[in-house]
Amino acid sequence: MIGLGTLINILGIVAGGVCGLFFGKFLKKEHQDSLGVAAGVSVLFLGIAGAMEGMLSIADGSIKSGNSMVLIISIMLGTLVGELLGIENWFTRLGEWLKMKTGNAKDGGFVDGFVTASLTVCIGAMAIMGAIEDGILGDYSLLTAKAVLDFIIIMVMAASLGKGAVFSAVPVGLWQGLVTILARLIKPFMTELALLYLSFVGSVLIFCVGINLVWGKKVNVANMLPSIIFAVIAAFI
Repeated sequence: MIGLGTLINILGIVAGGVCGLFFGKFLKKEHQDSLGVAAGVSVLFLGIAGAMEGMLSIADGSIKSGNSMVLIISIMLGTLVGELLGIENWFTRLGEWLKMKTGNAKDGGFVDGFVTASLTVCIGAMAIMGAIEDGILGDYSLLTAKAVLDFIIIMVMAASLGKGAVFSAVPVGLWQGLVTILARLIKPFMTELALLYLSFVGSVLIFCVGINLVWGKKVNVANMLPSIIFAVIAAFI
């Protein structure tokens, strides 16, 4: 069934969030903070692994780096567009709306937890490629693997950041569902190089999410999301 992968992913996020909230009640504030840092370090290395895969290659028995210009141009142009559009504010407003509608108006950390968790589980090649494979081939195995990873990530985030992390299931459902529906239109344009660049730049954005988790809000990652589009465009230039 087309769309089943996204549904499994949503259930994984919700289950992880519920588990995190349950176990988080038994943890002291310092323990929750430590879990938040641990989640940040994990996300950092997820981003590093993906970025290195896009930058490094082995040629003639030696490791060489490349695609630096793709990264610089995509990030610079994407961030400029994102700042002009104010995408970070969109996420914040959605978080504020969910906070009110779910009866969490007094939860001061709800929006931060929602935005941070949403960016972590929405960005990345697994979300894009998994949704495409689900839409075109009906193969939801990649999204099932992502659901397991998201279960663990959101469980830790919910324990440290609160209820907002659970509601990251909403943008995941909307985003991956949209890509799944449009997969047949996207397929002709997603060449192997385009997918490589998408994964590469997306991994750098995931790394930035990790920075925010470990050191506090330093980077407006949502405003950098258009960088992914410019990375795909670069593959056709």
